[in-house]
Amino acid sequence: MGVLGGLLLIAAILLFFVQRHYRRKLRSLKIATPSTTADLHQLQQQVAQEIGAGNLREYVKVCGQIVVDQPLISELKQVPCVHYRMCVSREYEEQVRETDSEGHTRWRTERRSDTMSSNSQTIPFRVRDRYGEIEVDARGADIETIQVLDEFRPANNMGRLGFGSFQINGGSLTFGSGNTIGYRYQEWITPVNRPVLVVGLASDQTGTLRIERPTTKGQQFLVSLKSEDSLSQDTSNAVLYSTIGAAACGGLGVLLILAGLL
Repeated sequence: MGVLGGLLLIAAILLFFVQRHYRRKLRSLKIATPSTTADLHQLQQQVAQEIGAGNLREYVKVCGQIVVDQPLISELKQVPCVHYRMCVSREYEEQVRETDSEGHTRWRTERRSDTMSSNSQTIPFRVRDRYGEIEVDARGADIETIQVLDEFRPANNMGRLGFGSFQINGGSLTFGSGNTIGYRYQEWITPVNRPVLVVGLASDQTGTLRIERPTTKGQQFLVSLKSEDSLSQDTSNAVLYSTIGAAACGGLGVLLILAGLL
């Protein structure tokens, strides 16, 4: 019981940090100034007239549509996007030895996976609303994606692995133990021409007005495919559930540890 109690306490600590992350995200959504692209361009001109160009620093949230002249092409699915994340993993079976409390040993087959390759790329884009456009440098942002690929392909003797622009010479790969069953290809993207909510720092420090990663502690940089109301609701629910989970795991963990000591 003591071991289980310790594991529950660890889970409670992890859930506490998860809850804190979502609280910061919810706070960022609340404190960011709602703005249109016209508002930001006008604010840039006002700041330039009052204290000089390049001095705009405003934490904002802007809704619009993702637009880009030359989209990024995702590595596996070959889909136009402004951000993608891919993963290729080997799935295999391995014999695992188990010994029970009475000293009896048995072998069982367990299915496992190892990551062979992973990659992500992000390019700048623009947010367009009915008033105009503003650039977004999405580096460092918490970018929401949609999954466009989750495909398993059985192993074969062809010698090469490939999907889209991803290619590997199978003969040059060295695997550990286990019998290879096949390979799983997964990819997530942030597509072009989709409604988007961007929360970040509006700045013209580089000479061009754009939204970028904030430098102030506690201000998160978010690129979401959800509406503000939907994202706020989802984040509030995450705060609630992680808080309840942390309290439940912590309380039960303490009780099990005390019971084990008695």
